[in-house]
Amino acid sequence: MAKEQVQIISDILNKKENEILNSWVKEQLQSITFRSDLMNENELRQQSGEFLNLFREAAAQGMNYDIYSPIWSRVLEMLGSVSRSRAIQGYSPSETATFIFSLKQPLFNSLTDAVTDDPKVLSREIWNITVIFDKLGLYTVEMYIKSREEIILRQQREMIELSTPVVQLWNGILALPLIGTLDSERTQVVMESLLTKIVESGSYVAIIDITGVPTVDTLVAQHLLKTVAAAKLMGAECIISGIRPQIAQTIVHLGVNLEDVTTKATMAEALRSALVKNGLHIVKAQANQKKEQ
Repeated sequence: MAKEQVQIISDILNKKENEILNSWVKEQLQSITFRSDLMNENELRQQSGEFLNLFREAAAQGMNYDIYSPIWSRVLEMLGSVSRSRAIQGYSPSETATFIFSLKQPLFNSLTDAVTDDPKVLSREIWNITVIFDKLGLYTVEMYIKSREEIILRQQREMIELSTPVVQLWNGILALPLIGTLDSERTQVVMESLLTKIVESGSYVAIIDITGVPTVDTLVAQHLLKTVAAAKLMGAECIISGIRPQIAQTIVHLGVNLEDVTTKATMAEALRSALVKNGLHIVKAQANQKKEQ
């Protein structure tokens, strides 16, 4: 961008910053995308004023088309912060992008007032500023999408952790009821949760119940065996329960070797087996009373 072009934009921002800020804030307040339920006018004015000040400083240093040059670093940093905060608040991509695109009109009006005697210069200035703001607007949308993806990934991991609770059934006996399909990411969470709980509780038996797992394929079977092996290294024995006839047939058909793993049809049988391993037995209270009599 030529030196005289930089000078025109920089001079306008220095002389008419307040006027441009007022027009810009008004544009945003009147926009159908403005969310008065998420931001008030004072917050909007403060955010807009901070951005306009950073933009003016960048223009004074020799504004160019490469928005990833050091000149734009503080501007991009703020746009990234605005995009992240609005993504968390629940703004849409278009509502977020309006923040930067709505600044075009106030700047165009100021350029038109400042360059009155040369249509070619005015046309060139408007085109240049349009290119810059389009790039900044696209960067804002890109950062918004990236922030939303980070939020979705975090929520997915939290849901996975909630869907794989490790509960203590008895002293030294844990249960991990699995519901839904197992994949690599979920299996990793399952293993971490189970091993952490084994260490915390000092348990020696962990029941992995797959009653809620719809199908068992080779991948799921391998994940289960890895979890059992990891628990064994921690000094705990795993019992896999909830193996229905169809799943048992599938495991046999796949040729998965479960010889070294204790398996039970139901969690009740698995709990009974775990208690026996600890020298405990479940008996009816009535039978005990008769013995006492």
